[in-house]
Amino acid sequence: MGRFDGKVVLITGASSGIGEAAARQFAAEGAQLCLVARRADRLEALAAELTAKGSKSIAVAGDVTRDGDMEAAVRKAQETFGRLDVVFANAGFSVNGKAERLTLADYQRQFETNINGVLRTFHASLEELKQTRGVFAVNGSVSGHISVPGFTAYSMSKFAIRAFCEGARLELQKTGVAVVLISPGFVESEIQKVDRMGRYNPNQKSFIPPWIMVPAGKAAKEITRAIHCRKREGVITGHGRVFVCINTLAPWLVRLVLKYGPVPGK
Repeated sequence: MGRFDGKVVLITGASSGIGEAAARQFAAEGAQLCLVARRADRLEALAAELTAKGSKSIAVAGDVTRDGDMEAAVRKAQETFGRLDVVFANAGFSVNGKAERLTLADYQRQFETNINGVLRTFHASLEELKQTRGVFAVNGSVSGHISVPGFTAYSMSKFAIRAFCEGARLELQKTGVAVVLISPGFVESEIQKVDRMGRYNPNQKSFIPPWIMVPAGKAAKEITRAIHCRKREGVITGHGRVFVCINTLAPWLVRLVLKYGPVPGK
């Protein structure tokens, strides 16, 4: 018996990285899936693969920054499966660069995906989740606890998402809908290969050393566990938990490290 047998899960940003790994893990645990992302070819290949392995999955091309796309995805999930139990608002990217060099448009572009994209997903799916007393999970970040030089736009978006989850969780208690914040540390994904305009560049180098990167499949197991347990927040990866803990108990130490460390992004 899988932890998500008979459950229907919708995942945004499901075509790569954490979203793709989470889809595979949910499928392994018995879920049926509605996969949403902009890259339809990747989505369709993943949906076909998971369906062939016994987990009925559908691909819905959509963009969380476009009005109406998430409503269409939720409607397709309802028409296909008749219910919706879990929504994982995972889609996002990172705008990096020193604050003095970023423009207002850079910040707006970051917020449109990482904040407004979550809100579009939330409003589109909430009524369905109320029917099943389901889970609305959001992919935040350890950067929602610690603002790193060179990533003020990204950190601002993740701090905002953490605030949203904390308030929405309390508001929705009586409805039976759980709000789960997922806060990963460094996880293997394509986010480091997407530039601040949101364009994928396979040749873009990551500033993160490979030795600290956690495989997406391993992170996905922690993510599905946190969602199954309806946790308030799941801080994913060991180093992520260490960073958050140190920032809580000794924030001065984190500031010292960041002060003298390199500033990623230009």
